[in-house]
Amino acid sequence: MSNKVTIIGAGSVGSTVAYTLAVQGIVSEIVIIDINEEKALGEAMDIRQGTPFSYPVNIYAGNYEDAKGSDIVILTSGVGRKPGQTRLDLTKTNVKIASSVIPQIAAAAPDAIYVIVGNPVDIITYQFCKYSGLPEHHIIGSGTTLDTARLRSYLAEYYNINEANVHAYVYGEHGDSSFVPWSLANISNVNVDQYQACLKDDKPDQPPLDHEYVEQHVRKSGGQIIARKGVTNYAIAISTSHIVKNILNGSETAMTVSSMMHGEYGIEDVCLSTLTIVGRDGVCGKVLTPLTEEETARLQHSAQCLKDVINQVDFT
Repeated sequence: MSNKVTIIGAGSVGSTVAYTLAVQGIVSEIVIIDINEEKALGEAMDIRQGTPFSYPVNIYAGNYEDAKGSDIVILTSGVGRKPGQTRLDLTKTNVKIASSVIPQIAAAAPDAIYVIVGNPVDIITYQFCKYSGLPEHHIIGSGTTLDTARLRSYLAEYYNINEANVHAYVYGEHGDSSFVPWSLANISNVNVDQYQACLKDDKPDQPPLDHEYVEQHVRKSGGQIIARKGVTNYAIAISTSHIVKNILNGSETAMTVSSMMHGEYGIEDVCLSTLTIVGRDGVCGKVLTPLTEEETARLQHSAQCLKDVINQVDFT
């Protein structure tokens, strides 16, 4: 089956997403668009020349006209946060970049499913929902998909268990107000805090899990990686490819992606991550997981943090 994906942005994230999609054989055609046309051409050439040893894929640099007929558009464009730059200043800069992209890509690919990856992802997702004219359910932010992967990776390592047995999520914004609803976290259907006690004696004892430490680890991982290598690109590319795969395979899958809220948990008119059903038609529904009062309050606080920023941004 032919599947076409357009990636806007040929930076570290966009190019790694293109590479991951090609190596995994998820799509048959990839268009890379970037204001730096030579960079986009170089990335496409480099990936294409390795495809004889992986999966056949037609990958090339193009323009917005080349996005026509795309099944999925992935937005990775935007700048990274500079030392000393406030979150609000970064938001204003990347909102302005998105404002120049939206009319061109929406006109070229009005029927595509949009996966927003560029940061601040929840606010750019909100911007697309409000100002692109595209169907709201066709707009998905990568949200806390990466945060959830980081959480599961940590818990799997901590308990020395296969990551496939770990079921835990990060809710809220992709940022400082994110949190883990620990009431939902389990390993092989056993609540994470009870898991150690349920093991036979063939596993070494672990100290009780420090929830706050784990949440801080998830929030700070990106900054630690950037401090060490200058960019985060692999895990977000794998996470984005996971979203793309589940859209294209048509099997509805629950993921912590960012989408518009319409009264869920008492939250309106903001995009953030809760457990959401994603399928061939984009957002297909939401799983209203039972949260504790404290968890609901933390989710509402995260929504308010995002609204406080949105209220200070000019999207026009």
